[in-house]
Order: sequence, then structure tokens, then C-alpha cells
Amino acid sequence: MNRTVSGLVGSPLRNLSAIILFMLALIAVATVGYMAAGWTFTDAFYMSVLTVYSVGYEEVRPVNTPELHAITISLIVFGCTGMILLTGALVQVFTVVQIKQLLGLDSVNAEIDRLSGHVIICGFGRIGVMLAKDLKDGGAALVILERDEARIAQAQALGYLALQVDAADEASLKAGGIERARVLATVVPDDAANVFITLTARSLNRDLHIIARGEEPSTESKLLYAGASKVVLPTHIGAERMAEMILHPETARFIRGSERMLDFDKTLRDLGLQLEVMTVHEKAGAVGVTLADMEQRARGGFFVVQLDRRNGDVITRPPGDTRLEAGDGVLVVTRADTAAITALFQAPAERVRAGRTTF
Repeated sequence: MNRTVSGLVGSPLRNLSAIILFMLALIAVATVGYMAAGWTFTDAFYMSVLTVYSVGYEEVRPVNTPELHAITISLIVFGCTGMILLTGALVQVFTVVQIKQLLGLDSVNAEIDRLSGHVIICGFGRIGVMLAKDLKDGGAALVILERDEARIAQAQALGYLALQVDAADEASLKAGGIERARVLATVVPDDAANVFITLTARSLNRDLHIIARGEEPSTESKLLYAGASKVVLPTHIGAERMAEMILHPETARFIRGSERMLDFDKTLRDLGLQLEVMTVHEKAGAVGVTLADMEQRARGGFFVVQLDRRNGDVITRPPGDTRLEAGDGVLVVTRADTAAITALFQAPAERVRAGRTTF
């Protein structure tokens, strides 16, 4: 549809350009003709413009020779015809451009109005592009909300439903179908904007599942307080993955190094589970504790698949009486919410005293 309308608008623009060139050439030739008859440039140009636009003022000089009659008659015939064509071309261009805008906007809004249970992505930057691709590959219906014109053009070129709006605005979220959406992912590279978008979205849809991006760790609590269901810290995740590859290369290669394991990991996530590598901190309460006791402490929140010893030994399907040592990497299958599980393998939070208050 867009290509068809673009083709239609292209022809009137070409016609308009050709007619404007014709009119300029006609005025130039007539001006030269009047000047050849002895007129000054000012009088010749003034007479040409008056005649072409059919204003009807009196002649600036007498037109009393056959040559002047021929120039004036030609100018009247071609000039009036050119002005009619110019007016028609202008009307056609404006009409087609407006139709293109209406069709483009209305078609997107109509498609969004038919959606239900879809995903809204706020922001089409680096993370937004990858997220949209994965969701599209998974068959999810989605809507992109983005302020930047170039990114909107990129999203539309990729076949996404996209609106050039400010996602923090209530009307923009409603235009994206926030009341009928299942999930909203706000991945704008601005923590303050993500907090505000989360707050606005939660007020419009109490049942909405909101996944918010945070740049600073301190933003996580603000996003959760604003109504986010989950908070993702890309920098933190990237650092964890790099530490995992450095500390436990064999385990990292096992779970991240093949398409088969990536597919298996995706299947687990669809079931609300995930594969994670937990590093046992030297001050953690898990040091010296058996795997059976750790699983019992977690109340079935995870089970151990593989143990990567600090000295490089790898134990697959370790027995329950195996004791954890500082620096061990523990490959577990756990529920999607890993915060409580991770805390079992980390050092206890240090108490900080400020004045009379202890944190």
C-alpha cells in the first residue's frame, strides 16, 4: 500500500517540477522578446508576470507593433494554460500527500485496534531492535512506540507496527492499545523515562506485566515501586556472563556454547525455569554445606545439575553429600525468579553504621 501511494505521489511531483520549469522558461523568453523590442528589463519582466498571472493591469508600454502583438498573444495563451496546469498540479500533490498520511496512520491504528494480548515495546534502540526481532520470530504480536523519526522508519521498514510518539505520554500508551496489551517492555536508555513510563502504564492497566530496563542498580527499586513486574539490568547481566566465562569456562561453554543447549534453555524459560551458574562466595553460608542441605534450604527452588570446582574439576550429576567449597561454580535449574536462590551463594550483606542508625 505504501509503495503504491508513494508511486502515485511521485508522478504529481514530477509534473509539478516540469510545469514550474516551463513557466520560468516562458517568462524568461517573453522578457527577452520585450527587451529585443526596446523595453527595459524591469518593464519587460513586469509585463511578462502581469500577463502570465492574468492580473489585468494596464500595459506598461504601448503594444503597437506586430512583434509585440505576437509576443503578448503567445504569452497569454501559453501563460494562462501553464497557470491552469500549475494550479492543478499543486492541488494534486497536496491531495495525494494528505491521502498518503491518512492511509498510513489509519492503517496502523486500525491494525493496533484489532490487537489483544500483544506486547508493547517502548524504545527502538539497540535492545529494542533485538527484542522485537526475537518476539517476531516467536510469533508474538507487538507494537513499537518510539520518538525518533529515523528509528520509526527503521521499524516500519522491518514490518513492525510502529508509532512515532512519546511513550511516557498517557495518550501514546492508549494509542498502542495499553488496555488490551499483555506485556509492556520499556527499554529506553534513560532510567527516569523508564520509571515514568512504568508508572503511567501501571495506572492504565493494573494486570499488565511490565518488564523494565535499568542502567543503574539503584534504579531497580524505583522501577519495582513504580509498578514493574521484572527489572532487567543489561550491564549487570553482561558482567555476570563475562565473570561466568572467566571463572567457570567449562560450565559456560556447556550451557552457552551450542544451539542445542540454547534451545533447551529457551524451552526451560517457556516453562518458567532457567539454567544459571551460581558462584559460591568465600564468605557465603553455603561453604562446607552439602548439596542436599542447600536444596532443602531453598525448599525445592532449584536442583544442581553440575558442579565446577575451583581447581578445574567438573562433576556432572554430583551426589547430594558433596560439600560446596569457596569459588565453586554450581550449575542449577531454578525458577525464573532467582534473587532468593542467588542470595544463598553470596556473602551476607554487610551492616553499615551511619550515626546511630545501622543499615
